[in-house]
Amino acid sequence: MKALYGMEDAIDRDSTGKARPLAASYVLPIAAQVSQARALSGYLKRLSRTIDEVIVVDGSPPETFDTHARSWSSHVRHLRPAGRTTNGKVAGVMTGVREARHECVIIADDDVRYRRAELVRMLALLQEHEVVRPQNFFSPQPWHARWDTARSLLNRLRDGDWPGTLGVRRSVLLDAGGYSGEVLFENLELVRTVRAGGGREAVPFDLFVERRPPDATHFFSQRVRQAYDEWARPTRLAAQLALLPAAVLAYRRGPGWLLAAAAGAVAAAEMGRRKGKGATVFPASTALWAPAWLAERAVTSWMALGTRLVFGGVRYRTTRLKNAATPRHILEEKIRALPDGGAQDW
Repeated sequence: MKALYGMEDAIDRDSTGKARPLAASYVLPIAAQVSQARALSGYLKRLSRTIDEVIVVDGSPPETFDTHARSWSSHVRHLRPAGRTTNGKVAGVMTGVREARHECVIIADDDVRYRRAELVRMLALLQEHEVVRPQNFFSPQPWHARWDTARSLLNRLRDGDWPGTLGVRRSVLLDAGGYSGEVLFENLELVRTVRAGGGREAVPFDLFVERRPPDATHFFSQRVRQAYDEWARPTRLAAQLALLPAAVLAYRRGPGWLLAAAAGAVAAAEMGRRKGKGATVFPASTALWAPAWLAERAVTSWMALGTRLVFGGVRYRTTRLKNAATPRHILEEKIRALPDGGAQDW
């Protein structure tokens, strides 16, 4: 591995000193109602000089697809999804993974912005692991991005945050039959599928990949949906449902108890900020938003519960999704039942 990526300056440059493209595939699934050419063209052109193969799987309407094709086809592979899933991103990802020429595949949302050094580190980790989950940070940092960053800091106390990008070994994911497109928390589903198939996961707390923040309207639209993800992790959901009654009980005992709880939340977030050199990318002010995020989750967890009980699932585009992710034991049973080659209707 060291010979491939740890000594990049020695062997990944041609005779003129120019860095050669990295031997990997980058898959970007997209489905946009309006053209993203202005937002993505510069990044995709730079990416195409950095990594050997860039695949954009585009589920946009025909007019938008054609605009993207004119902007990108000279330097990326621009494809239509080969199938359909309720969670459309999964069809895009699996199309890209199946089409990829390389074993090491980086999957990323359209708001993720890699630099070469981060891709090199991802590929190094993929030599010893089957799936890699780096950590995202927002840039720039408007107020709502700082609010959401508090969630990331608290998640970093345990098993890490869930980013908009993953690295995966292509053969392992295909041998597992791909992953389900009928769930909401698709990144967790992919990781669980790889692990159920015997793959090893790496969560490098010090590998940070930049991400563009959504606008405030989109941020607010995702609050209940993000809370609904925790149906995939019942223990966490139960703990978050307990936040609201705990806050009411604390308030009845006196406002000082709430202030103490808020201070504890800030302290916990600050620990997450400092873990794995996080202070280099997460501003100190982001830890101060932890009480606001916990207050949000105290309410939205109950809204997510009501959404499940009353409507049978959370709204996703024009439909509803009931399941956040598939339990690992079920995935293991499905993989054991697959014929050689892992063919399944994803």
